[in-house]
Amino acid sequence: MFQVDFDPAKLSYEELLREIWANRRGGRSGSRQYMEAVFCMDAGQEAVARRLGLSAPIITGARFYLAEDYHQKYYLRHDRTLLAELAGYTPRELIESTVAARLNGYVAGRGTPAQLQDELPRLGLSAAAATHLERLVASRAR
Repeated sequence: MFQVDFDPAKLSYEELLREIWANRRGGRSGSRQYMEAVFCMDAGQEAVARRLGLSAPIITGARFYLAEDYHQKYYLRHDRTLLAELAGYTPRELIESTVAARLNGYVAGRGTPAQLQDELPRLGLSAAAATHLERLVASRAR
């Protein structure tokens, strides 16, 4: 399960659900641990999810629990160069970090070289780490 914090002034809940649903992995693994579901914060979100007719259980009012640390920023944790850039972060800071989230996405193969070039100055990486990330993203764009 993952929680998404978003600004409804920039993106409506409906737009958010449509985007997530259009880009999900899909399928059912047979395991409840990996089942698809939509967890809504309130009745308004539930109404939107039901109106969209999503093919997953819709659950309202469930409490959100963070996954264990070793699940957080999974792809980033397997890249020693980039993870070293965040060595001073506490486990909680790593979980909450926008930079860590963005790096995790790039390491996971999301994002284009052009997007990275636009965003790279805001990531605060060393020159060596920036070069490493550029090479990684370029190799996956081929």
